[in-house]
Amino acid sequence: MIGYYQIIDTIKNQLKQDVFCKTVSSGSLFNIATNKQDIYPISHIVVNSFATEGNAFNYNISVISMDLVNDDESNEQDVMHTQSMVGIRLTEVLKRGDLFSDKYQLTGNCNFEFFRDRFEDKVAGCTTTFNVLVSNEMIAC
Repeated sequence: MIGYYQIIDTIKNQLKQDVFCKTVSSGSLFNIATNKQDIYPISHIVVNSFATEGNAFNYNISVISMDLVNDDESNEQDVMHTQSMVGIRLTEVLKRGDLFSDKYQLTGNCNFEFFRDRFEDKVAGCTTTFNVLVSNEMIAC
């Protein structure tokens, strides 16, 4: 059965393959370890909600991808670009890549939102929000 743990682990494993993602975490936004320069770039997974759809679960997920911005902000646009590409690559794999073949399928449109200085460290990045449909193989008694 594909459930909460499996969907997080699957997305974590996919993100770890991305060249612009060094660390992957999940859970509450308060779990992001800041003030540690060696963890960046980081992607953080938040499962916002899920709904049942017949014999499937539809998970609404946000992936917050970020990296450090230089003090003079000279790399801010580069950071926003590379971190948005992390989200785009993930959603493309869900649309038509290996994850799609493994029954992790993107539904609806994806939303990409840029941000800066959202956390304790001086960071910028992109939040990618999407829905993933997975099969519910739980047997009803």
